[in-house]
Amino acid sequence: MIEQTLFPVTETPAVFPDDPSGYISTGYKFIVREDTGKVLSCMSNDYKLVNNNQIIDAAKPILKQHNAKLKEAVSFGDGQQTTWKWILPDVEIEISKGDMMNPEIIIKNSYDGTSQVHILSGAFRLVCSNGMIIGTTIDKYNYKHNISNINLDNLDESIEKTIIQARTVGEEFPILKDKKLRQKHIIELIKLFPSTMNEFITQYLIANKPKDYWDLFNCATYISSHKMNRKYNSTHQLEAKIYPNISKWAKA
Repeated sequence: MIEQTLFPVTETPAVFPDDPSGYISTGYKFIVREDTGKVLSCMSNDYKLVNNNQIIDAAKPILKQHNAKLKEAVSFGDGQQTTWKWILPDVEIEISKGDMMNPEIIIKNSYDGTSQVHILSGAFRLVCSNGMIIGTTIDKYNYKHNISNINLDNLDESIEKTIIQARTVGEEFPILKDKKLRQKHIIELIKLFPSTMNEFITQYLIANKPKDYWDLFNCATYISSHKMNRKYNSTHQLEAKIYPNISKWAKA
């Protein structure tokens, strides 16, 4: 799975002819996927290429030290953006009796400038391995793709800090279990999903009859992880909205 995200990339200068002297630089360069020949982006010369292999090589030692298990590795588009997720099976957060969560580490990279090298941690469901964040971001670190400041030497330190903070979270999660669900928020949840999912979501909610905000969250995580295409970036964008909204409704 992870091998599919570790394709080779190279930089090709963006130039134009200037007879008879040859070529003149435009100040830009193409980021090209070598195995397919696809142009992933056109970036300025200040952009520092950090390939996926560099990130994984830097992250592996500290993740292995914490017994992290790779759960998901997916590239979007032709490989412009990539997301990796590792679960920390040795660390558990109890939401309610018998309902446990595991922290996870997420690392993101892009070749098209849409994101920096991005590290974040959150608390994720143990009972349903779906990659769904159920807490506000515990911690995050960004490494800009800029020649003047990109440095992965302290990537392991950033990952270590997110893991340490992940061990201390969980205090706000039982709020979802203790708060009775208001019907208007069921409608609000349906609105978060694409309209093409409305009929299925409605039938699923009727069948499962959520009573509190934890039940509502469980329904939402099941639908997003089992009924939506995880290869679509839009699915991951939707997932990022679910917990913040449900948490806000529970606290209102």
